[in-house]
Amino acid sequence: MNTTGSNLKILVVDDSNTIRRSAEIFLKAGHHDVVMAEDGFDALAKVSDYHPDLIFCDILMPRLDGYQTCAIIKRNVKFANVPIVMLSSKDGVFDKARGRMVGAQDYLTKPFTKDQLLKAVEQFGVVVQGAS
Repeated sequence: MNTTGSNLKILVVDDSNTIRRSAEIFLKAGHHDVVMAEDGFDALAKVSDYHPDLIFCDILMPRLDGYQTCAIIKRNVKFANVPIVMLSSKDGVFDKARGRMVGAQDYLTKPFTKDQLLKAVEQFGVVVQGAS
């Protein structure tokens, strides 16, 4: 686990190429290592290979949605402590509650700004430090 609070390994899971690219640009500007996944199945493979410190995960995706992806990651003892921030274009109370039920630590509404994304990373950099 990363203990410096900088250069976190971050996985961005979203079926939108635009969102993935925006997140990558913003996160790399914050000096973080970024890996992308196009959907939940892609994310599960990359979590296993890459061991991210933090995951941003879209809710609405084909095949395996963000809730299912989050629940599967959280069930794995190796990755249960990895913070997951759900991404959604809806800012609904129900979506936020459902995200928490499957183990997500936070919720970010799309489109997000560079500041919002980096603030979320900073917030969970502390969680990552404490988990190591």
